[in-house]
Amino acid sequence: MFKKLFLEPLFKGNPITVLVLGICSALAVTVKLGPALVMAISVIIVTGFASFILSLLRNTIPNRIRIIVQLVVVAALVIVVDQILRAYAFDVSKQLSVFIGLIITNCIIMGRIEAFALGNKPWPSLIDGLANGAGYGLILVMVAFIRELFGSGSLLGVRIIPESWYIANGGFYENNGFVILPPMALIILGVIIWIQRGLCKELIEKE
Repeated sequence: MFKKLFLEPLFKGNPITVLVLGICSALAVTVKLGPALVMAISVIIVTGFASFILSLLRNTIPNRIRIIVQLVVVAALVIVVDQILRAYAFDVSKQLSVFIGLIITNCIIMGRIEAFALGNKPWPSLIDGLANGAGYGLILVMVAFIRELFGSGSLLGVRIIPESWYIANGGFYENNGFVILPPMALIILGVIIWIQRGLCKELIEKE
C-alpha cells in the first residue's frame, strides 16, 4: 500500500503533468537548477508535514473553520522554511523571492490535505504529502535541468559546455537565449506531458 501511495504521484498521478496543479510556480522558478531544487525540497517538506499535522488534528477541527486551520498550519511551516533559507541560503532565498511565500497558496498542498489527509491516518498522509511534493519537485528539476543546460551552458552554476565549443572562441555552439524565457518553460512542460501520455496510454483513456 505504502509503495503504491508513494510511487503513484511520481508518474501516473503526478500533480503537475496529470492533475495540472502548481503550474505557475513550476514555470517561474525553473530558469536555474539550484533554485528549482530548493523550491522542490521546500514543497516536499511543507506538503508532507502539513498533511501529517492536519491528519493528526482531523477529528478535532470543526468543518466550518477547516480551511482557516489548514492555512494557519501551512503558513507556519512556510515561515519556518523561509527563515531557514534566509539564514543558511540567503542568495537562493533572494532568487526565489516571493515564490517561497506563495507555497502557502499552492493548490497541490491544499488539494492533498482536502483529498487525503483529512480522511486518513497520519502516516499514510505523511507519505502521500511527501510523494506529491516529490512528484512536483521532479518536474521542476527536469524543466530546470534543460533550461539551465541549454540556456546558460551550466548546471548548478558549474560550466558543463566547454568554453572552446562557443562560437566566440572559434567553436560551433551558442547558448539558446529562448530557453531561459518563460514561454520555453511551458513548451518543455508540454513535451514532458506528451512523452508521459505516449508511455502511459491509460492516462489518455482516463481523459
